[in-house]
Amino acid sequence: MKGVLEGDSDRHIRSQLRTKQLRPIEVEVAGVRLKSNKGFRLSLFRPGLKVGEVALITRQLATLVASALPLDECLQAAAEQTRRAKIKTILLQVRSRVSEGYTLANAMGQFPQAFGEMYRAMVHAGEQAGQLGPVLEQLADYTENSQHTAQQLKMALIYPFVLVAVAVAVVTALMVFVVPELVGIFAHTKQTLPPLTVGLIATSDFLRDYGLWVLLILVVMAVAFSRLLQHEGNKVVWHQGLLRVPGVSGVLISMDTARFASTLSILMASGVPLLDALRIAGAVMANRVLRASASTVALRVQEGSSLHRALSQEAFFPPMMVHMVASGETSGELEAMLSRSAANQERELQMTLGTVMGLFEPLMVVVMGGLVLTIVMAILLPIFDLNTMVR
Repeated sequence: MKGVLEGDSDRHIRSQLRTKQLRPIEVEVAGVRLKSNKGFRLSLFRPGLKVGEVALITRQLATLVASALPLDECLQAAAEQTRRAKIKTILLQVRSRVSEGYTLANAMGQFPQAFGEMYRAMVHAGEQAGQLGPVLEQLADYTENSQHTAQQLKMALIYPFVLVAVAVAVVTALMVFVVPELVGIFAHTKQTLPPLTVGLIATSDFLRDYGLWVLLILVVMAVAFSRLLQHEGNKVVWHQGLLRVPGVSGVLISMDTARFASTLSILMASGVPLLDALRIAGAVMANRVLRASASTVALRVQEGSSLHRALSQEAFFPPMMVHMVASGETSGELEAMLSRSAANQERELQMTLGTVMGLFEPLMVVVMGGLVLTIVMAILLPIFDLNTMVR
């Protein structure tokens, strides 16, 4: 007999078969391929989850845990509520390890790409303190806020990218298809063309003859650049260069320091020790230079320095954040001050991005109009000269 059963693990499936008076000969995961050389199972799904999926899972688990259900039943119910096979498989495998006696944080460690280090550290702290339900609620709020911020950023960038793409496409179409037809009337005349028209014709001929090659070279350069950034040394050099670009550096520092403060706040509020929280919060930062700076802060705190003094010795952390951390250490409300600092930085970052996007749109319209005007003038100048010659 052959068939398909749903279960947490091979052991669970074999147990189900034995209850049906069947002797299992072979059990494999449905929808997977086997590597011929090593024999390991290769799943068709990727273990990573989107931020929205993690937020939904966390919110469901928080609600189920708060209702005093056993943890394995909470995971089973959350798996039954989802329609995506990837999420269901992950939750069932986590449930299987929890049923075997592992903690939830340890079971989630099977899927580090789905549940990050910060996520697992908070779950571990909640389990140790007996406050798993409230910690999951905080995690759900945090992941939902992260998803909302990411969506706002994407929506803000959609229009500028579309505008740039349309502008490039229109100018390229004019140069490749329209300009050669219009300037063809000057090909058989002995008239000396204006420099602007000569440059326009040369640019049009170049794009028509070598445009595809230029596009191919750009794609190859982009792929090569992405491959170079896979090496840690090259990535550090690139991040150092970004921090030297005026305007860009301020945005990057604001984003990473806000993420650092927010993560540190929620970790400490969940009961994670300060040194562990600093290490995890530093790993959340995207820029490698800022991440190294956060590691230096953690080292100084480990050596006995206060947090605000260690932050003040690094050039990248905003002074307002350092002052609020100092106030929080003095008053004993460090978590609240870190959360307030992160909120202030995120608010300022949104205002800055809004201002930049508001200036970018009319600037692109002006640039597009200038390019079209240049093309039109390059075509009309020889016509004006012909009219003068006829008169």
